Amino acid sequence: FGIFIHWGVYSVPAFGSEWYSRNMYQKGSEDYKHHIATYGPQSKFGYKDFIPMFKAGHFDPQAWARLFRDAGARYVVPVAEHHDGFAMYDSRLSQWTAVKMGPHRDIIGLLAKAIRGEGMHFGVSSHRAEHDWFFDGGRSIDSDVNDPRYAGLYGPAEAHLSRDDQNLADDWTYVSQAWLDDWLARTAELIDDYHPDLIYFDWWIGHPTFRNTLPKMLAYYYNEGARRDGVVVNYKLGDFPEGAGTLDIERGQLTGIHPTHWQTDTSISNASWGYIEHDTYKTPQFLIHMLVDVVSKNGNLMLNIGPRADGTIPDSERDTLLAMGRWLKTNGEAIYGSRPWRVFGEGPTEVVGGTFQDTKTKPYTAQDFRFTTGHGALYAIEMGWPKDGRVVIHSITPGDHVHAVSLLGDGRKVNWQQKADGLHLNLPAQRVGEYAYVFRIDMPAFTP
Repeated sequence: FGIFIHWGVYSVPAFGSEWYSRNMYQKGSEDYKHHIATYGPQSKFGYKDFIPMFKAGHFDPQAWARLFRDAGARYVVPVAEHHDGFAMYDSRLSQWTAVKMGPHRDIIGLLAKAIRGEGMHFGVSSHRAEHDWFFDGGRSIDSDVNDPRYAGLYGPAEAHLSRDDQNLADDWTYVSQAWLDDWLARTAELIDDYHPDLIYFDWWIGHPTFRNTLPKMLAYYYNEGARRDGVVVNYKLGDFPEGAGTLDIERGQLTGIHPTHWQTDTSISNASWGYIEHDTYKTPQFLIHMLVDVVSKNGNLMLNIGPRADGTIPDSERDTLLAMGRWLKTNGEAIYGSRPWRVFGEGPTEVVGGTFQDTKTKPYTAQDFRFTTGHGALYAIEMGWPKDGRVVIHSITPGDHVHAVSLLGDGRKVNWQQKADGLHLNLPAQRVGEYAYVFRIDMPAFTP
């Protein structure tokens, strides 16, 4: 379980999504209309003008790190640079950084120290590759994107067609060798200066032009990681060959056990990755069920939060993180360091697989179980408490020779019987715990 953090200049307007920086220049969009109505025309007030307003006066990296630890996270991945081109770290390759402008602090450096100080792994997310085209809307209107004084922030702003429109063809938006060299240098800078345990890349590294540059970056990072305890690189949508990195499914899940380790990243927010006003949030139960399902299929969940521009974390996000932490403190034995069983689970509820599908899965029932193994035991995680206290786990057969069953919620021994149709459990009518209920099942196959 990890924490993803989208925090940057886009949290100042706090409207639409973290793509406000792009959409405010997309003529006719809601962000475009909102921007003119609130701040004036883009030629007079551009995205750059939000930077002095991004002061982060209440940013407390130690308090953030303690919260993430209390949430049960084992790794934390802040965005070092989003599509907007504003570096949240002390880059020597740009003037547009949080050290030289806005907060005047090395946000990534401060978080790295605080997060590692709490015993968690530290990673970074780089969306620099997408910046090549991100502000292209500003080229077609009267805006500050066309002013050469701000080219260091707005970038080439190459005309862009969506990846979906081009059906993964090789005629994507133009990317120059100079841009590739700059991307590689900035990635190496993050590696050399912050030594992240994980780097998350968004989908634009799948651009065909990156194919000769990616191996150089991977070799450099993996060789650097080999001198430590190893490192992780996330990729999406088949952008790497199998085994070259760790597959990430954005806002989605897999329908079965994956042979290699993978990750889901999703946002606690329903509408955005960064903070926006009047947002709505996923519930602790929804997120714990997602975590359990993902882990049962050999995956991790990296859950994103979006702090406000002043550095405070909304109460709704904080409360959900702490609720997940309480559940993990009781039931983490079934999650941390676990491995899949011979089947990931059973029950009537089927996950809708694929990217951007995570909210399409129907609510789980008391007949839905997910399985993990570890610590010399099998764990059966029930997604609801049975009304009559009677449970049958069909995937556990008489040939599994159960020795004992206990409920992690309070440590009690559970009465059980093995029958032809599965393992029968007798539970109290009153539920023990909340959200999902973990049974530790001891049997010879898992005896050390």
